[in-house]
Amino acid sequence: MGANRLAGQFKTAAVIGTGMMGPGIALTLALGGVKATILSRSVETAEAGVVKARAQLQLLADAGLVPAEKATRAVSLLAASADFDSAVADVDLVIESAPEDMAFKQDLFARLDAATKTEAILTSNTSGLSITAIASKCQRPDRVLTTHFWNPPHLMPLVEIVCGEKSDPAKAEAIKTLLAECGKKPVVVKRDTPGQLGNRLQMALVREAAHIIESGIADAEAVDEVVRSGFGLRMPVYGLLEHMDIVGLEMSTSITEYVSSDLYSERRAPQMMRDLLAKGDLGAKTGRGFHDWSKKDADQVKDRRDRFVLDFLQRWS
Repeated sequence: MGANRLAGQFKTAAVIGTGMMGPGIALTLALGGVKATILSRSVETAEAGVVKARAQLQLLADAGLVPAEKATRAVSLLAASADFDSAVADVDLVIESAPEDMAFKQDLFARLDAATKTEAILTSNTSGLSITAIASKCQRPDRVLTTHFWNPPHLMPLVEIVCGEKSDPAKAEAIKTLLAECGKKPVVVKRDTPGQLGNRLQMALVREAAHIIESGIADAEAVDEVVRSGFGLRMPVYGLLEHMDIVGLEMSTSITEYVSSDLYSERRAPQMMRDLLAKGDLGAKTGRGFHDWSKKDADQVKDRRDRFVLDFLQRWS
């Protein structure tokens, strides 16, 4: 069965999890015409997830990103449940967005494998765990994939679809077609590897950023300003490799050769990051990390992020 025909099968879905990701994932599916049930351990938390999804929808509608008729339909397609067996029994798709605990996910997917119809596709929103390992207790690992939505999922276009060692590529393409119909920018990651695709790129940047601070080249404020006001500003419309090609690979290769010898290259997090952990400086939640959060407000930073993304989507969608 081809990927396009498979994509047409998605009429109903269950989204497991009501934290920062689940409601936005459910909303994405509802906007694509899929009946999405948010599944949690209690009816109260599941219903709270629906309330959050509706608030996210209102934000998109107020920004002119979702027409009124489409918004009304999406609201009608959102549901809540705490009845695991009933919620997953006949759905076409399950997306899990639970804590990053390998043993928990393995047991959950084994249970889903037994409780769902055989043609249903089972996916995890894991941002880094191996989908091959998650599917290892399933009888049908060919139908198990990663769908890594980026945070916040109701705003960020990217979804990484990661194939495990036994995943069916046609099913990955079907999910890609579905998510594109839901308004996302899905990409297929062909090999299950630590960090998937986006986080591999992001972690390379984080490692070098910490190394720059640790080496006394610049402070955290300067590093973040360079990212925000320099190359990061153009990246939404100008890819990294597009830039390399446009400036010319002879120049790009020469610069890469020159700089590479001085880049952080150890196979572990920079010492600075481990020192921060040892001191209990865990970031915004403890008041200090790379930045001194007594001098800035994390909620304001996230609001600035979300308003920027909304503005970008309004201009370019």
